[in-house]
Amino acid sequence: MKSIKRCQHIITLFLSIFLVGMVVLVVKINREASFYMMNSDDHRLGMVYDRKGDVLFDGSGRGEYPDGYFIDVGNLIGDDKGQMENTLVANNIDYLNNYSFSVGLVDKGGKAAIYTTLDHEANRAVYDSYMDAKGCAVAYNYKTGELLVCTSLPSLDVTRGYDNLENMESGTLMSKAMYRTVPGSTQKISTLISAIEIMGRERLFSKSYNCSGSFMNAEGKKIDCHQEWGHGDQNIQEALENSCNPFFAQLIQDSDMPLERIKSQYTKLGYAINGDELKYFDIDGIQCERASTTLTDTGDFITQWGCMGQGDTLVSPIQLMMWESAIANGTGKMTMPHLISKVTDVSGKVKKSADTEFSKQLFNPSTATTVKQMMKTNGANHYAWSVPGYDIGIKSGTAQVKEGEEENALLVGFVDDPAHPIAFCVVLENKYSTPVSAEQILTTMLNNLCA
Repeated sequence: MKSIKRCQHIITLFLSIFLVGMVVLVVKINREASFYMMNSDDHRLGMVYDRKGDVLFDGSGRGEYPDGYFIDVGNLIGDDKGQMENTLVANNIDYLNNYSFSVGLVDKGGKAAIYTTLDHEANRAVYDSYMDAKGCAVAYNYKTGELLVCTSLPSLDVTRGYDNLENMESGTLMSKAMYRTVPGSTQKISTLISAIEIMGRERLFSKSYNCSGSFMNAEGKKIDCHQEWGHGDQNIQEALENSCNPFFAQLIQDSDMPLERIKSQYTKLGYAINGDELKYFDIDGIQCERASTTLTDTGDFITQWGCMGQGDTLVSPIQLMMWESAIANGTGKMTMPHLISKVTDVSGKVKKSADTEFSKQLFNPSTATTVKQMMKTNGANHYAWSVPGYDIGIKSGTAQVKEGEEENALLVGFVDDPAHPIAFCVVLENKYSTPVSAEQILTTMLNNLCA
């Protein structure tokens, strides 16, 4: 009798171990099956959509799309072919896994998808407005952080493959908005912010410098103005509107602008100073380069020139746009951009939703208020006819590139409208080689986003 009971206990133990093992096996298969399917030749990916439900990436390959349908977002959204690493799909491909042990492949009803904040129609309109010129344009909601437009030229339609990879133009496989470029006089916004933070609004506005067309700095180097005959005596508002290089050179050289204070404020803004390690910030996995510059002596040419957006200064268009949010919001804090609105799994269940996030304090709210009004005055005085119909704060820039052989046009700013809180940056490369202007591109962008 005892032996029978002992056998029953042993059998029960083995059955319990077997059942536990089966449960563990099922759980393991359920968890890991998707990994193996993603790495098999038979994997299926979900879709990427814009904010209105328009397809931006068809992972299943089921749709029929006209030639060039995805070209306006091709180098931002990317694909799973491995040719572009710094893209939405490449860095979020696990979200698009359309297989689970219980549901099966996409053909059996998988609903994995990424819903983005982009407006495909607006992106395409901006892309077309470049008229075969090169550059990039980016815009977002500076209240929520939703990235609305991010187009970069040249680009490609990923559905057409990479047969001519070796013949593609430089920059085709990257979204230029995420990479540093010469900012030109849009850099004067950072210098203006620094000056207000260092010496205060009243002292800054009390200062006046003369521009006769050029300025000989303390190092004996000449800094020219774009207006050969100069601007005469100016205050800071007039110098900002005139984008006057001699004024800003004298401002940097002023004894009320000590070098260490400038370096400290530039560091708060996010610049890598004097060869510091270059760092990145990311937007849903996409790496974006941070700004960098050289600041060694307020009386030397390279420091003064860098504070006006030439020399060693490099800034990504998306960071230029983000600084505008800290101004437009009146807070001195950037609204951090995001590209993904929500993610659904293979069952259609929402597994991730976006939240609005902000940066640390970059500058005082009072500084933001002052700069906001100065930029709006510039917009009203100089852009009412070229970007009509919008209450904008704006600053232009001309960036000399390729050893001065070409000039890029830049526009940064914001729309001061509670219904359409948009911050933007437009870059038009080699501006003299095309009939289109940065203002026309910006107008197209705003007309589509604010309709």
